[in-house]
Amino acid sequence: MSDLPRKAVTRTAKLAALPLGFAGRATWGLGKRIVGESAEIVGRELQQRTAEQLFKVLGELKGGAMKFGQALSVFESALPEEVAGPYRAALTKLQEAAPPMPTRTMHAVLEAQLGADWRELFLEFEDKPAAAASIGQVHRAVWRDGREVAVKVQYPGAGEALLSDLSQLSRFARLLGPLVPGMDVKPLISELRDRVSEELDYGLEAQAQQAHADEFRDDPDVVVPAVVHQCDQVLVTEWIEGIPLSEVITDGTQEQRDRAGQLLARFLFSGPARTGLLHADPHPGNFRLLPGVPEGEGEWRLGVLDFGTVDRLPGGLPTPIGDSLRMTLDGEADAVYDMLRTEGFVKDSIELDPDAVLDYLLPIIEPARVDEFTFTRAWMRSQAARIADPRSPAYQLGKQLNLPPAYLLIHRVTLSTIGVLCQLGATVRLREELEEWLPGFGAEEDPTVQEPAAQA
Repeated sequence: MSDLPRKAVTRTAKLAALPLGFAGRATWGLGKRIVGESAEIVGRELQQRTAEQLFKVLGELKGGAMKFGQALSVFESALPEEVAGPYRAALTKLQEAAPPMPTRTMHAVLEAQLGADWRELFLEFEDKPAAAASIGQVHRAVWRDGREVAVKVQYPGAGEALLSDLSQLSRFARLLGPLVPGMDVKPLISELRDRVSEELDYGLEAQAQQAHADEFRDDPDVVVPAVVHQCDQVLVTEWIEGIPLSEVITDGTQEQRDRAGQLLARFLFSGPARTGLLHADPHPGNFRLLPGVPEGEGEWRLGVLDFGTVDRLPGGLPTPIGDSLRMTLDGEADAVYDMLRTEGFVKDSIELDPDAVLDYLLPIIEPARVDEFTFTRAWMRSQAARIADPRSPAYQLGKQLNLPPAYLLIHRVTLSTIGVLCQLGATVRLREELEEWLPGFGAEEDPTVQEPAAQA
């Protein structure tokens, strides 16, 4: 795919055909029910067929279609195993690779961005991409000073393709709802659209990545490659070698899974506290497991890539998150409800029972209640089913809650990270990370705050 906009008609046609396919399968499903098959069985077949078509198209198109697919892929843990199993491989492929642009197109971008003598900047340069993603592909090279580097080259016309795809997808977002039970897909698409300009700006990405590289330079557990060179459509960073997290998910040992999960949770909560930035693209393709260092606590470190999307949080994660989480665990229903109303999670026009809100929240935050928690697909599915079942009180209450814009990205990143932890099947000491890094969560140490009740 040499030029994304040049294929705009084809892209639009493929995306536009998706709703027709969904509608056709719905008619097929109705016919199956008429002849006596159970709604549950038919529903699962519909879900599987819809997912197979959706992810096949998204993977082929790159651009915004693939970006949306990557965002959805971390939630596959929420699907029933008989549905998720058949297309899990397709989701993993979305996380790691896409068809590359032709070599001549890539060379043209490098010449336009780095000059006609761009090859003189490198001692070696591999024309075959090492990775390809939604808006650019990565080439392995050796910089002129001898450092191994990753050269990210943006696809020509990536911005136009991103906006076009996401606009098209938003038109039939409601049809995608069954793919991720309990999640409203339309706000996800809107949020991806709102971040297009930031995603395309390699200057902003370079600043965010270097801020993390500086902060984590001597960290024994987290590795962020430093920025070597940057211009509008090319970003050169240090190369890091490691096991992609997608491979750990499919083939890793339990030790690797647990270590990756612990460090992923640590990075999620420590990053904003240490840099004022939240890495906002936590799908497995953006992480690697690297050999550990002697002073580290484990045999593996976490390598973090792709800082194209970040949330800027100068004071770290908002203190009300930690406060409300702590008070929920302590069973302080009225205090939690008051804080949710103050922060805009409950609108002024809505009246809810504080105890019902507490009952809604407690199962979701179960991992923070205990010293260590094993994240599993079964647990994720149970949460999704509880929230997505129209007969459930949790479903009715959840429909009345609001997600304030300031918390939208934080919410998605947290859910996405939990999705990856469930894919890993990792046992994680989450509470330990929260106590160290989440403002407000450890407030019980403040003598002016009442001591919490004993944990169940």
